Amino acid sequence: MSPEEILKNNPQFISRKQQEFYFDNGYLLIENAIDSQTLHKLQDITARAIDDSRQVAQSDATWDLEPGHCSDDPRLRRLTSPNDYDENYWAYASSETITEILSDLIGPDIKFHHSKLNFKWAGGGEEVKWHQDISFWPHTNYTPCTVGLYLEDCGNEQGPLGVIAGSHKGPLFDQYNQENQWVGCLSDEDIRQLDMSRETYLPGPAGSIPIHNCRTVHGSKINRTERPRPLLLNAYAAADAMTYTFNPARSKYDQHIVRGQAARWARHDPEPCLLPPDWSGGYTSIFSLQQQEESHTM
Repeated sequence: MSPEEILKNNPQFISRKQQEFYFDNGYLLIENAIDSQTLHKLQDITARAIDDSRQVAQSDATWDLEPGHCSDDPRLRRLTSPNDYDENYWAYASSETITEILSDLIGPDIKFHHSKLNFKWAGGGEEVKWHQDISFWPHTNYTPCTVGLYLEDCGNEQGPLGVIAGSHKGPLFDQYNQENQWVGCLSDEDIRQLDMSRETYLPGPAGSIPIHNCRTVHGSKINRTERPRPLLLNAYAAADAMTYTFNPARSKYDQHIVRGQAARWARHDPEPCLLPPDWSGGYTSIFSLQQQEESHTM
């Protein structure tokens, strides 16, 4: 459903003010959105994932490791498809808590696309440069969005999610460089086109969820504290948004309907979308892309 169609009905699970804020700005932060029992369970599972990463020596399709990672000092940068790693992640991702909120933002029929668990380790966890999600995983319309969850308290110095408010209404940028190589971020020239007075960061206590639209320019700064910043991310779309490229973070739950019904008609937004490279041969993460690590496979 388009924003205009959604706004014809009264929201059921968030306020009209929150709903309009999301459509106007391309993001929404809901603090303390989940119950403490769910949060503590996810924290415990995440601690186990970090411990499991001690046995991993090299990045692969599931485990993305920071340079310097070792069994004595694990620095897990990303766990891809955490919903496949432990069923409790999926129980949260498909819960009414999340899908009810989404129904007021993208419509009553919702499907899951992918998940990842990103870490910023203490003392310099890597930045994520300004980018737009939709050209990593194009859909026929622009309803896709990503729902984050801060698993620990996240302050301004820990590298919280940052957005350029309103940028979802602007252009889609080319995330290839001048040599026609995919770099997964905006160029300096493109950044100069943005209204940086609308640069906004979204810190929040553990259990808070930042949500951003697939067109919203976003990123995050280096973690300059001694506390890690784990951020669980789940991407969804309206059921009538169809993918047309290979999903490099494909889960066993890919395209699973988490609320409502599957679509019988695809809906197409008029503006074209940039296509990413063919990642069917392998992919690690946006970190290795943007840092241009040699181990990254396109």
